[in-house]
Amino acid sequence: MIAGTVVLVVIHVILNCCMGMNEEKLFPDESTRTAIAHFLHERLRTARNRLPNGPVTPSVNLESFRATLKSKKFEQPEDIQELFEWVIASLETGIVHPTHPRYFGLFNPQPTFPAICADAIAAEFNPQICVWSHAPVAVEIENHVVEQIASRAGLPNDSRGHFTSGGSEANCTAVVCALTAAESKFAQIGARAFKGQPKIYVSKESHLAWFKIAHQLGIGRNAVSLVPTDGSGRMDTSLLHQQIQHDLSNDEVPILIAATAGTTNAGMVDPLQESAEVAAHFGLWYHIDAAWGGALIASPKYRGELDGIERADSITIDAHKWFATTMGAGIFLTRRAKVLAEAFSVSTDYMPSNDASVDPYVTSIQWSRRFVGLRLFLSLCVAGWEGYARHVEHAINMIDRLVNELAPAGWTVVNASRMAVACLVPPGNSIAVNDLVDRVVAAGNSWVSMTRFEGQAVVRACATNGNLTESDVDQLVADLMKHTVSAPSTAAEERG
Repeated sequence: MIAGTVVLVVIHVILNCCMGMNEEKLFPDESTRTAIAHFLHERLRTARNRLPNGPVTPSVNLESFRATLKSKKFEQPEDIQELFEWVIASLETGIVHPTHPRYFGLFNPQPTFPAICADAIAAEFNPQICVWSHAPVAVEIENHVVEQIASRAGLPNDSRGHFTSGGSEANCTAVVCALTAAESKFAQIGARAFKGQPKIYVSKESHLAWFKIAHQLGIGRNAVSLVPTDGSGRMDTSLLHQQIQHDLSNDEVPILIAATAGTTNAGMVDPLQESAEVAAHFGLWYHIDAAWGGALIASPKYRGELDGIERADSITIDAHKWFATTMGAGIFLTRRAKVLAEAFSVSTDYMPSNDASVDPYVTSIQWSRRFVGLRLFLSLCVAGWEGYARHVEHAINMIDRLVNELAPAGWTVVNASRMAVACLVPPGNSIAVNDLVDRVVAAGNSWVSMTRFEGQAVVRACATNGNLTESDVDQLVADLMKHTVSAPSTAAEERG
């Protein structure tokens, strides 16, 4: 400990000397860069080791933080060490920690170590991968990963795709492709090409970024039709069929069906085969949003949960969710490569080429783009499909442990999911779910959320951390049990 402190003191002295001599703070010399990098590494290592022993929830004094933040007018240069110290300390106390082992929250992972290394490599070389000729190696690496993921999902060999900023962009890409495929004039004149309101069909339990997508694409939020569920959190395909038939009779224009494989609330999977049949019956583009659940392609044991995904025209899978890369890295896959190229084709004098077979900028929404695919490439290379199978199966096992530990005390799980998500109901009327969640979160030992499953308030717990242990699950059990014996709730309030 003493030796480590001495090293940091020496680095501090070196940095002060180097930075004092080198007035160019943005591009320091090599010795200064090395010293700064070591200093930052040590500070991050210390913070990382502290994290599991601290609260999951923020404890920052926001008034003090805002005062310091507002004082930074960028008028005078600041010491980079002190800035590192301030930013790291602020983040330690100022965010909910998705990397904490007892974060049982949204689909935010503890990132893999190879993915973290990939970010450093990509940042150092900073390749511009919108065009193949500028970064052929980087583009080839991303294309290879896309091809392997598409193959693992069961799509044809000639399927194509690309990395995106996240699932919302990937889903938006699917809608653009569906509109382009449905009406040849859409590319030139937009929504006016359709004789009626274009319609896309999603479960009411889907990720509701669909409304934002419809808005930004100019087809209007009325384009989104929320299909009721069947009582188990899955889209009711009989009602889906009826809704499409109804819309056709009213001169509206069905375009796309988007089934979800891993709903945000409950990790449920819509009937993928039945949805494919409805799409085929009406001749619609069939998309599957597997942003979370798509990682089950790694597991032979649970791959059957995604039965029917191979029938999709396009698929969304987020590398930054269950594949556990750093934020943000989505993936768009499609068997209809020609439509993808048509949807985003563009020709400019200042770009080296506009070849849809190699240049990402003519087959995607983005133009300039970061080399995000390296994160998943390195992670897959290091772990292999077998390693990722263990990763997702471990998460499922941990949620099973949570459910089994709570069951003897009268807790019930209401969602039948193999996606490492549990929707839990406390025994009887022991406490209102929102009060229980507030108390658990405020205590800081664990983080869970409240949501609704089929209209009922539930405690939502999801295993997102690859370092999650049985003792972490047992701590959450203890936290939930501790606050369950408390103020009674009103059943009517819980059911909404």
